[in-house]
Amino acid sequence: MSRPHPLPPAIVLGVDTAIGLTVVRELGRFGVPVIAIGRSAYSVGGASRYSSRFVLRPKDRALAEWLPDLIAETGAAALFSISEGDLLELSSLPETIGACRVLTPRKAKLDIVLDKLKTLDAARAVGILTPESWQPRVGEPLAERAATLAYPVVLKWSDPPAMFARLDAAGIAFEKADYARTPDELLRRLARYEALGDYPIVQTWVGGYGFGQMLMMADGAARLRFQHRRLREFPASGGVSTLCATVPADLHREQMAKSEALLAAIGWDGPAMVEYRHDPATGRYWLMEINGRFWGSLPLASQAGACFAWEQYRHAVLREPAGGTITYRPRRARYAIPDTKRLVQILRDPDIAGAGRPPFSRWREAASYLAEFLNPRTGYYIWSWSDPKPLLRDVTGILAKLKR
Repeated sequence: MSRPHPLPPAIVLGVDTAIGLTVVRELGRFGVPVIAIGRSAYSVGGASRYSSRFVLRPKDRALAEWLPDLIAETGAAALFSISEGDLLELSSLPETIGACRVLTPRKAKLDIVLDKLKTLDAARAVGILTPESWQPRVGEPLAERAATLAYPVVLKWSDPPAMFARLDAAGIAFEKADYARTPDELLRRLARYEALGDYPIVQTWVGGYGFGQMLMMADGAARLRFQHRRLREFPASGGVSTLCATVPADLHREQMAKSEALLAAIGWDGPAMVEYRHDPATGRYWLMEINGRFWGSLPLASQAGACFAWEQYRHAVLREPAGGTITYRPRRARYAIPDTKRLVQILRDPDIAGAGRPPFSRWREAASYLAEFLNPRTGYYIWSWSDPKPLLRDVTGILAKLKR
């Protein structure tokens, strides 16, 4: 099948992060003209050599008010989007605007993966293990239930995007994950949300390491598969991945089949990461969540040769068949600034791991941090020798914020 030349352009909405930058770089490397849209003049994706044009996003305007005009002007054949907020807004717009495919999930599917309780129900239906979970309700005897749980426990919101504005209005800081080691500590954590009338989910803490299986789904099957493990996170108690490594495709095959079955059961189309805690000692995989979008560690997949944005473009725009199983390279990827913040956290407080885990060793963590700069297999979320301007723009933006 011959490809058109030049390839039809694509719009990437949300190039302010390393995720959007990776999508721009990946599509551009394959010859796709990319229109990059960012919220700031310091958006890293707009500085990439692979960005054909940078568009500063209009402030305080709905996407429906300006995006169709930009699509018509550019002749874009595909729209990629990065943030959950934009995905939610796009989910109610048509799947096609003019001749442009809006490559984002529809609302019914997005609602499932954004709601952790619905995700857990879907996972159990296909035989995936889930942590014991409790959704506290107003008026429920919290102390009685808290006394029956196994500790430590983790608190996390069922649908984080739905809570951002409510928490902000109530003057309560959003916590991606919080921990409690005893019933009394849990009740203190829950008490701060009493006036809000809503509580986060309480889950039994499970051991192991962060393990992600990434799939590009189309028509009920995966066109591309990839997997990685988290090596470091920020905050150090659990958060975004700051260092991750590829996991060979011939490992964890049975679990990959379950991940694919889960996404197929939901009716998912497009990229997604099924995120687990995996305990090698027991062989168990505990589902944490489904990331129904391009995930934070996408740079690792792209640098290893698993090109999810390009695969989605090939399917949706070029109508090309799946290319079969790929052999991706062993790589590591590092998010340098958050990784540095993590080290500072540990140097200040080695006990920050929480949840009953042993304290970090300051010397071991510092040595590991420095040694990673010398690892030839380690790439970076933003820095690239062949595309250096995004890092320069990022640093410029950081300095500009410090001057304010």
